[in-house]
Amino acid sequence: MSAAPIVIAHRGASGYLPEHTLEAKALAYGLGADYLEQDVVATRDAQLVVLHDLHLDDVTDVASRFPGRQRADGRHYAIDFDLAELQRLAVSERRTPGGRSARFPERFPTDAALFRISTLDEELALIAGLNKSMRRTIGIYPEIKHPRWHHEHGIDLSSRLLAALAARGYSDAGSAAYVQCFDPDELRRVRDDLGCRLKLVQLVGEEPEYAQLLTAEGLARVARYADALGPSYKQLVVPTHSLPLRKSALADAAKRAGLMLHPYTFRRDDLPAYATDLEELLRAFFTDVGVDGLFCDQPDIAVRVRDRAARGA
Repeated sequence: MSAAPIVIAHRGASGYLPEHTLEAKALAYGLGADYLEQDVVATRDAQLVVLHDLHLDDVTDVASRFPGRQRADGRHYAIDFDLAELQRLAVSERRTPGGRSARFPERFPTDAALFRISTLDEELALIAGLNKSMRRTIGIYPEIKHPRWHHEHGIDLSSRLLAALAARGYSDAGSAAYVQCFDPDELRRVRDDLGCRLKLVQLVGEEPEYAQLLTAEGLARVARYADALGPSYKQLVVPTHSLPLRKSALADAAKRAGLMLHPYTFRRDDLPAYATDLEELLRAFFTDVGVDGLFCDQPDIAVRVRDRAARGA
């Protein structure tokens, strides 16, 4: 593994190939990422698949393949389909919510539906195979997606995920793995009730529901069960229109609590006004903010900037 800060390939090399496909993960591996992210949801027959959303509509052809299978909100949910059905779907570049146009127009063409949904175990097998053949140790970074929603549908997603990871040898803090989740109650359950010894990451957002969690007292509680905090990168800097960046109170407070910082998501095609390009943005977070890792859609750029910063270039 590379020394910190680590580069986490966000949904694989999702800036170049459709997110969470095995092809995007293989490309991210080849581009030098330290960790590959897996968003994990369950199917109707309780199989674990790698998808960002609970529903399938914005990245697959589910509406045309299975007409009439949508819920009242018009969406098709992974948990309403068996794995065999999901494996019939074609995966494409992400579209705008409920629309047909590309979320990021300069990325892979949306009409090239050349890809398939993969199971978590298929992806873990791919990474294990590449680690063997490439003689490297690239890690995994799975997320427990919407655990309460899965519980309501009769599936203990966390338990199933931990069992799948253990079967592949990911079982303790020395494993090349982080497990992430937005739900603090579930992440505490993973540590305390399920006895997980893997490194855990408390994801947070800018929504009011996280305000108490991000106080000094809240962060101290987080540090009792988690190893790192995963905020939006916007939460780690004082709002500005120009560089250099100034760290926010949250950035300092998290470090005082003993938490590593792994912010999300850095994209070449979604830049803040103060950055002229992705390289400049990444350099500022590696040097001015001092993050311990970050999620990036273009991991090769993040690796290059990280390595140059380490050399003082």
